[in-house]
Amino acid sequence: MTMPPVTPPPVFTPTALKMAPETTTVAISGVTGHIGGTVLRRLANIGEHAHIIGLVRDASRAPQRDGVEFRVTDYADADACENALAGVDVFFMVSASEAEDRVAQHLNVIQAAVRAGVKHIVYTSFVGAGPDAVFTLARDHGLTEDAIRASGMDFTILRNNFYLDVLPLFADENGVIRGPAGEGRVAAVARADVADVAIAVLRKPELQAGRTLELTGGEALTFAEVASRASVILEKSMTFVNETVSEAYASRAHHNAPQWQMDAWVSTYTAIAAGELEIVNGTVLMMTGHDPRTLEDIL
Repeated sequence: MTMPPVTPPPVFTPTALKMAPETTTVAISGVTGHIGGTVLRRLANIGEHAHIIGLVRDASRAPQRDGVEFRVTDYADADACENALAGVDVFFMVSASEAEDRVAQHLNVIQAAVRAGVKHIVYTSFVGAGPDAVFTLARDHGLTEDAIRASGMDFTILRNNFYLDVLPLFADENGVIRGPAGEGRVAAVARADVADVAIAVLRKPELQAGRTLELTGGEALTFAEVASRASVILEKSMTFVNETVSEAYASRAHHNAPQWQMDAWVSTYTAIAAGELEIVNGTVLMMTGHDPRTLEDIL
């Protein structure tokens, strides 16, 4: 199977990960979510950085951690972003929630980071990001990557596959996952593994400057396999129903979602059917020293 055209990272051994980096100020967005929250908690526990800043939109939702400063900002507010990133050396930029204007939000915060003097940005992107991606939101990630590369800041791009944890949640109330994925396979990656890689990067960002790392799980699964294995773990019946593209749009019409959202939902499956997400690589192992987690591990 052909490997993706990405820059290979250096091998990190457990011993290497214990080497203390030069102290830096790190800002982390998305800290009320799975990835950002895990990264913030783990870095705070490690205690190597001079200053850790958590970025939140709502101060009341900030997860209280000793030694962490929280600043309120929103990707849509340019001035607030610039103020929140003042004095930051490395910015872990978790992509914004899905929205029609997500690219505009991303461009806004990237420009704010430049004005604030951020030296290095670490961005959570998507496998195969670019204008020709079947998955429509991967095209948005491609535009964001372009802006980061043109910004003049050092950067590290983490191109994550779909999250392994989330695939069983595609099922409806009857345990049916439905969509036009066919027999296509997806090398989905556990969110915990993405967080582990992000932590490795943030501990030694200078070693990963200019790199694009594609993060996958250790195996590529069909949705039929996801449903079968999740059924055993969760002790409830789950199945996969393959749809045509037109059937997929019709079965989701009751949500009355905007067109961009419908396109994103359906292209989740068509991208898998097209084989764009099936490649398995060893980035998680090389960056963390452990094998990627399996569906059984996370469920």
